[in-house]
Amino acid sequence: MSESLTANLIVPDLQALVADIAAESIVSRTVYKDDSLRVILFGFAPGEILSEHTSSFPAILHFLEGKAAVTLGAEPIAAQPGTWVHMPAHLPHSIEAQTTVKMLLLMLTS
Repeated sequence: MSESLTANLIVPDLQALVADIAAESIVSRTVYKDDSLRVILFGFAPGEILSEHTSSFPAILHFLEGKAAVTLGAEPIAAQPGTWVHMPAHLPHSIEAQTTVKMLLLMLTS
């Protein structure tokens, strides 16, 4: 990652930040953080589950690689590369990786 004097952030290859995902693990890397936005890249090994939880902030999930079963409240969805989800604050949600998954989480913190 490189930053210029104007506070730009350029990440040439997001997925490379979680290139090595060990079996039976979930890895995360904070890509960017300021007062209004937190960007976190997740990598899930196949079969890994992020159990149901909520966030006090609205959030966006952008699936970059793999397939996952996502539950938003009571609604199940099938996520694949290109799937984009906006979630309001306090919505219960969970993710189960069916294959190796790479997902970008954008938390709108203000």
